[in-house]
Amino acid sequence: MKSKIFKSAINNRNRIKFLYGLKEIIIEPLYITKNGKGKKVLYGKIIGTNEIKCFEYEKIANIKTLNYQRFSPIIPINNTC
Repeated sequence: MKSKIFKSAINNRNRIKFLYGLKEIIIEPLYITKNGKGKKVLYGKIIGTNEIKCFEYEKIANIKTLNYQRFSPIIPINNTC
């Protein structure tokens, strides 16, 4: 279910909000992949920064798509998780 929500947000360029651990995060999702450990991860740009971060699927909860907030994607350069 998470993948479907994230793929839709990436394709429609919608921002998303979710809980990561106990912290609320709003990001511009960029892509989904697996890290070196074989775990599924989501890369996204944190709102208000130029930082692209990696988020592990198993720590993501309470996902909401912010349909009214669209963004123009940037291309990330070499980031590890």
